Parts: sequence; C-alpha cells; structure tokens
Amino acid sequence: MPIGPETTADAPKRWTVEHDGFTIGALDWGGDGPPLVLLHPNGFCAGVFDPLARALTGEHRVVGVDLRGHGTSDAPTRFEDCGFVAAATDVVAMLDHLGFDEVVILGESLGGGTGVLVDRLRPGLVRKLLLCEPIAMPAIDGLPGADAENHMSAMARRRRAVWPDRPTVLESYGSRPPMNVLEPEALAGYVRWGFRDRSDGQVELSCPPEVEAWFFECGTRPDGAPAAFDHLASLHTGVTIVCADGTDLPDGMFAAQADRAGVDLVTVHGTHFFVQEDTARAAALVREHLS
Repeated sequence: MPIGPETTADAPKRWTVEHDGFTIGALDWGGDGPPLVLLHPNGFCAGVFDPLARALTGEHRVVGVDLRGHGTSDAPTRFEDCGFVAAATDVVAMLDHLGFDEVVILGESLGGGTGVLVDRLRPGLVRKLLLCEPIAMPAIDGLPGADAENHMSAMARRRRAVWPDRPTVLESYGSRPPMNVLEPEALAGYVRWGFRDRSDGQVELSCPPEVEAWFFECGTRPDGAPAAFDHLASLHTGVTIVCADGTDLPDGMFAAQADRAGVDLVTVHGTHFFVQEDTARAAALVREHLS
C-alpha cells in the first residue's frame, strides 16, 4: 500500500470537525452496516487500524477518530488541554458531525479509556464496547503527573520527531521493538497518516513527543484513567475487556477493570499491541463481541 499521505482510489475519506478550539480529524473507510468507531493508543493515529478497517467494511461503516494531538487532529500546546475526558468530548463531536445516533467502539489503550468516557458523556450512543488493554485505573497517590516524569513520558520525550522521509521511518520502526511486532500493513498505515509533510521535504510526527508525554502524565489526573475506571461500574452498554498474556502493563490492572465492570476478562496471546499483531484475530474479536 502507499505510505505517503496522497489521495488514492482506496484511501479512506477524511472528515474534520471544529471542537473546543481544535480541528479534530477522522478517517472513514466506508462500508455497510452499523458504524464501528476505532480509537487508537497514545502516540498513534486512526491510520494504524487501516488493515483491520478494510477487513470489516463488509459488516460495518468503519470510522477511526484521531484523538486531539494525533494524526489529522490539531495538537494541544498546553498540558491542561490534554485529558481523557477532553479526548472523549472530541469523539462525541465527531460522531455528532457524522450523524451517528448509535455506534459500537473498539478502543485500544488510551482509546479504550476514551471509549469508556464517550459512554459516560452520551448515554445510549454506544451500543457495545470492545476494550483492548484500556487505560483505566483507580487514582493512586504518588503517581507522577505533569511535574514528575514517569518512564513512559520520559521515553516519549526522547522520541525522534523529524525524519528524512516515510520509507526511512518504516524501515527503522519495523526493525526494533515495540513497532516490529505490528503487521506490516498496520505499521504502514501508522507511518502514512501518523506523519506530516514539512516544507523542507522531510516528515514529522503528527503527535509531538511533548503531547504524547502529556497524555501519559495526564492519565493520573481525575479526568484521566481514574474517570474511565470509575465509569466501568455504571456503563450504559455491554463491554468486553481483552488483555494480552505478554502485556508490559501492571499485573492485575485488567482483571480489576473486568471485576469493576462485572464481566469475565478475555486473554489473548501477544503484547500490548495485539490488535495490530494479528488483523484476522482482531477482526474475529470484533465479529464476536461487537456484532
């Protein structure tokens, strides 16, 4: 597939909506059936779902929303403008713009926590949730916020932002962890839509490293992962929570989520990015739990 941003016959349609001072973008792969909304992890973009979206257009109208600061959406310039609740309000604004009155959501990592909060903001909009290692946890005293880096935000700030071109990014990311576990089509989708062209001919991350770091840090705020965890006990929709047996996130995090939501935890083989590791399996999870 092409890895540049150019429009091709099979490229998803782009949508934008103005909300809360930001232009929020989405990719629309089209398709038949009820709307399926895809919400991506921190630092990624809707394009990382490209192979999965294409696999499901026979059963769903598939739309991926770029959370603020990611992909085709504007990036905040202040820590205060990040947050899971803020990201969820952007998603609701996009779904209203598209005229959707009922959707199913696959939310991965940050996108999972955001999907939970979409249900809180607009009861009845979400018919079912498939949460893939969602970021949702109770408030814990002492965790670092904006004033003290955790290891994830520290790694984000060290991320290289500017590259000569997309093929160079693709070669580099595909040769080392954690990106080397992604299927080639998923990685290509991320590189295609997760970078922006610069006037000097180079390409730059659409999600600035500082914004990625802020989203890791704001997760501990009341409008972050604790808000998503709290709402798991009062969801207005059915939910399935899936984790990987090789996750690098804390032991018991997803079991606690499932217990709060009153559902059994589903475990699959893989890493935190198991959705992108096996498109056929991810599509089967959607068919089983969101149909």
